[in-house]
Parts: sequence; structure tokens; C-alpha cells
Amino acid sequence: MNTPIQKELVDGIIRDLGIQDFAKATIREVKLTASIAEEKSGVEFIKMEMGIPGLPAAKVGVDAQVKALQNGIANLYPNIQGLPELKTEASRFIKAFIGIDVAPEGCIPVSGSMQGTFASFLTCSQCDKKKDTVLFIDPGFPVQKMQLQVMGVKYATFDVYDYRGNKLEQKLESYLKQGNICAIVYSNPNNPSWICLNEQELEIIGRLATKYDTIVMEDLAYFAMDFRKNLSVPFAAPYQATVGRYTDNYILLISGSKAFSYAGERIGVTCISDKLYHRHYDDLAARYEGLPFGPVFSTRMLYALSSGTSHSAQFAMAAMLKSASDGDFDFRSEIGIYGKRAHQLKEIFKRHGFYIVYDKDLDEPIADGFYFTIGYPGMTSGQLARELMYYGVSAICLITTGSHQEGLRVCTSFIEDHQYTQLDERMKIFAENNPV
Repeated sequence: MNTPIQKELVDGIIRDLGIQDFAKATIREVKLTASIAEEKSGVEFIKMEMGIPGLPAAKVGVDAQVKALQNGIANLYPNIQGLPELKTEASRFIKAFIGIDVAPEGCIPVSGSMQGTFASFLTCSQCDKKKDTVLFIDPGFPVQKMQLQVMGVKYATFDVYDYRGNKLEQKLESYLKQGNICAIVYSNPNNPSWICLNEQELEIIGRLATKYDTIVMEDLAYFAMDFRKNLSVPFAAPYQATVGRYTDNYILLISGSKAFSYAGERIGVTCISDKLYHRHYDDLAARYEGLPFGPVFSTRMLYALSSGTSHSAQFAMAAMLKSASDGDFDFRSEIGIYGKRAHQLKEIFKRHGFYIVYDKDLDEPIADGFYFTIGYPGMTSGQLARELMYYGVSAICLITTGSHQEGLRVCTSFIEDHQYTQLDERMKIFAENNPV
């Protein structure tokens, strides 16, 4: 069979790396396989496996961070609660782009949302001894499950694919009524499927979270990146969708990595609702000298993890949030390129017999954005991922994200202009070699 890269070369690399089942290969393993195959074959890979920003960091953030460093901030420990200016601007940003109120005290800087979720998992899982399990509305970010594995906390999961709209309520309640769920986790827009939970679904989640006294962790890593809506005007509807309109039991995880392309400095803000921040849990209070939820999160969990978040990066995040809320920095226009790339890539894949796995939000076609999902008739996830490697295309299998669907996650961030033609040519050969 004629393929751009010899099948034997790729298979040999996978064997040498000790990857027994390519369907379960991690992002890093797929990336390594692609890098070695590219080097040995001399064929450029179209790399779609890593969710890394493909744009320059926001200049307003870089300038503010450099200035802070030049002013001598690097020799000072940051306040564990966070830079006051950042807390104020995070609260204002939430009002400007989400349309809800979270007090500055509950907006706590973290070393990226990864640290925010880790500290949130720790806090939520210790609130009530009877509630020892985290529930994932999947598909989702695989590393969050690894975090729970590291800390020894149990988790449950279901694939939302067949439970959109009204169907979500019965499915979600079947878990919550068992009485052991301490937190519900999902991303919106979703990594990897790019589905966006709508207001009806968020209302269901919020209402049931209140009914069963469960905390919702809403991962907003891809903030305002539903490009079907104009979410770029501060203090004006439409706003970023959130469960925060429907319950007081919520934590919002806002990242600087994708919206501001500031991934390298590891900066984000964990925003705890006013009511949850001040809430006392008996088991938490017994363990941490009577402290309520918010101070346990910051003065115990974050303090133990890292003594706070990079001081200079907090100045960067504060400046980016302020500039966005002031209307001076249209971060949406800068990241809109991801949607345009997704549109072009989908057209190429569909032209050659592929289909979009998660293709709709109920009756509405899914948005074009940072990620999308593809499948090919008659192929499992592992077969498709491995086969595409022979054509110099790398992507991860949906099974690694908690999805039960056969297919792959495609990331648009590293696509270069000349690669659309490359992909079109290679997928034409792929379709010829794999007739449906």
C-alpha cells in the first residue's frame, strides 16, 4: 500500500516505545511517535495531538510582567490570597464577560487551571466524609483524572454524547442520588469534543447540584471560544454560559493559557462563589481549625502546594483582564483564527469520507474552535490513529478522554497555511487506500 510514510517504520517506532495499544496512547506518546517518525522519514507531520496555543502571548500581559520584574517584584513572595489588583480585575472580568457577581476575595490566582483543579479536588473531597467521589461529565481533560489518581480520590464518569438536553437530568441524578458525589466536573466549551452545554443543561446541573449539595467545578479553559456567538463585548449580552446562574455551589476555573495565549507562565484564576467561599463544612472545619471553604482552598491547599502563584505573572493576568474589561483588548479577535482553521480542516476531512463525531449541540451544528472530533467508517479509534500516522497526521483517541465514541480529537492550534494542501493531498490517498 502506497503511503507517505512507510507502515513498517511507524509500526517499528510504536513497538520500540512499548505502546501496546495505540488507542490508549497518551498525548505525549503520540507526540513522541510523530516526532521520531518525522525525523526518520523526512516527511513533515501535520501535528494535531497537542492542545498548545499556536499564537503569540498577549502583548499587554508581557509588557506588564516585564515591568513588574524590572520593578523588583521577583524577590518578594506573593500574597497567598493573590495580588489585590488581580483579584479586583478577575471579579470585574467575570461581571463583564459572564454577567454574574463573584467578590474579589473569592478570585484566587493559581499556577494555571491545572493547579486550580488540583486544589479544588483536594478541598471538595474533604468537605464531607460521605462524599468521596468526583463525577466527570465526559469527554474531558485526561489529566484531571490523573490528578485524582495521584491524590487517591475516587471518580465516576459518563459520556454526555447520548444525554444532551432533557436526557441529562435523569442520568446526572442517577449518580447524585447515591449520596457520594462531592463535585461535578466538565469543560465548556468542551475539550475534546467542543460541544457547548446550553442554558437548559446548565440549569439542570445547577438545580441538581443545589438539591444534592454538590459542588460544580466549571472548567472555562476555552473562555468565550464559542465562536457562534459574539461574546467579545464587555458588560453586554450575550455572555459566556455558566452554571453560576443556577446554583451557589460553584467554582469557575479561568485560565490565561488559551484565551490570552499565556500558557508558558502558568497563570489562571480560581473563582469561588461568594456563598461557597464562606461556607463551613463540619469535616473541613475539624481538619483545618474551623476555617470555611475559601480560606482552606487558599491558606491550606495552595500554600501547601506552592506558597502561591508566580508574582510577576499575576501582574500580567491582571493587566490582560483589565484591558479586556475596559474594551481595549479584544482577545476574541486574536483567538478567532482557531475557528477559521477548524472550518477549513473539517471541510478537508469530510471531503475524503471522514465524519464529525460530536457534530451537534442538540439541533445546532457544533461551533468551529480549538478542537473537533473525527471518525472514519469501519475504523476503531486505535485503527484510525495508527493509520493516520502513515500519512503524517497525528491525533489522540477519544477513548483517552472518557468518550465511548470511536474517533479522534483534532487540535487546530499548530496548523500552518501550507498544511491545508498537504492534508488534502494525503487524505485523498487515505480515502483511496481505505474505500468505504
